[in-house]
Amino acid sequence: MSTKAIAKIGVLVVLVLLLMAASSSAGAKEECTTIQDGTLLTSGGDVITTGYDTWGYNYQAHMFNGLYCDSYRDAAWCQPYKDISLMMKWDDAWLSNNSCDGDTALDRHYGFTSYIGSGAWETNHQSGEYEGADGKTCNWNYFVKIVAAPADAYDDGGIWYAADGTEIGAVIWGDFAVIQEVYNDPCAGDHGVLYVSPDHAGFGGW
Repeated sequence: MSTKAIAKIGVLVVLVLLLMAASSSAGAKEECTTIQDGTLLTSGGDVITTGYDTWGYNYQAHMFNGLYCDSYRDAAWCQPYKDISLMMKWDDAWLSNNSCDGDTALDRHYGFTSYIGSGAWETNHQSGEYEGADGKTCNWNYFVKIVAAPADAYDDGGIWYAADGTEIGAVIWGDFAVIQEVYNDPCAGDHGVLYVSPDHAGFGGW
């Protein structure tokens, strides 16, 4: 058999393998249940639909926009913070808009045993107002970026560190790190960045 013939066979084999992989991937995707199927449920047992629900969640778009306590279904413990506005955004690893594991809940850190190493992230933007000592209305806002700790990170005294010893950020909710905080309250003299991760404050690379 000539060298050209062998090369052609090699190319054909590669193409077949690629087609098989694509077919397998498409099959796996088809097995996932989507919000549009109408069978996925919230933690409270309500059917998830596209667009914003009564609480302010848009699961399809990976967003929440509403009041702080509504994000917790107006829980009793949350009432002191009920006037705070809240906007959240997250990625698919944090909370997917599919269920690929066979149950009726949206997937979290799909393909990973925990959030560690999953690349999950969330942003949280809060704002509110209060009456200052002079009777004037004071407006404040707070922004935070949170990421899942990398698989090779380690927790030392409540701080996540990268494998090379670089500080990532404070531990929050066990598997996560705070990588950036910004707080503004002119009445209190607070302006700008409270914390930026010495590693980096972007979402990539986690």
